[in-house]
Amino acid sequence: MLRFLPVVLGTLTCWAMSWVVTPVLAQNSPRGSECLAMATRPPLAVPVSLRRTAAKADEVAITYAGHSTYYIDTPGGVTIATDYNGVYKLDRIPDVVTMNRAHSTHYTLYPDPRIKTVLHGWGESGQPAQIHERIGDVLIRNVTTDIRRYYGDDAGGEMVKDGNSIFIFEVAGLCIGHLGHLHHKLDESHFAAIGRLDIVMVPIDGSYTMSLDGVSEITKRLRASVVLPMHRFMTPLSDFMAMIGKQFEIDQRSAQTLTISLNALPKAPTVIILNGV
Repeated sequence: MLRFLPVVLGTLTCWAMSWVVTPVLAQNSPRGSECLAMATRPPLAVPVSLRRTAAKADEVAITYAGHSTYYIDTPGGVTIATDYNGVYKLDRIPDVVTMNRAHSTHYTLYPDPRIKTVLHGWGESGQPAQIHERIGDVLIRNVTTDIRRYYGDDAGGEMVKDGNSIFIFEVAGLCIGHLGHLHHKLDESHFAAIGRLDIVMVPIDGSYTMSLDGVSEITKRLRASVVLPMHRFMTPLSDFMAMIGKQFEIDQRSAQTLTISLNALPKAPTVIILNGV
């Protein structure tokens, strides 16, 4: 009996250490990202189910303004507008806007001067955008993607490496991703850099961005609890739903705003269709 004691004690020690290591991993994950820490956490870490039970029920409000612009309101009072162009907007000035340089419907070079922080998904002088900013209670970071030229003298030309970005917002224990004007499939390096996502905003036009096949494959791979369709002016929502398969629930709402917390995420992956343009 005694010879098994070291094994038992070792197992208990490892189990106990996992509870200690958990916040350290989150703290020391690449550039402080909790979403990356959760995605790369070893098996002995605190199970997600237990983490959800213990988490504070801070709520995030996500409002569909139209096209690919969502407004994210954090518990700390920060308002973020995605793919902001100054046209799709609500009755308040956002504190932060993100932009993608695909069409004029996804960015503006003349944003409202009252906006405190403007984050471009493209870099300058051929360099990729590198965004990692904590603003109030939200961490905002980007993962660059390539883009087809739709602007300037070379419109319609070759792909521009790192010309656009996926934006990730980490707030209230939630990992929220906005795929932007995505033009190609994601490889393993993209998925590794994105990390875990609870909520993902995906373009479903099937033409100007990716094919419906391609975006459906990415949606399945990301395995987010909530999928928010955007850029939905061309493809019928029924076509997108047929593509992503029966493992996704459908929740079509008359409301324009989704209010959600980490504890309130649906048990089954769900496509939530908010009222909007």
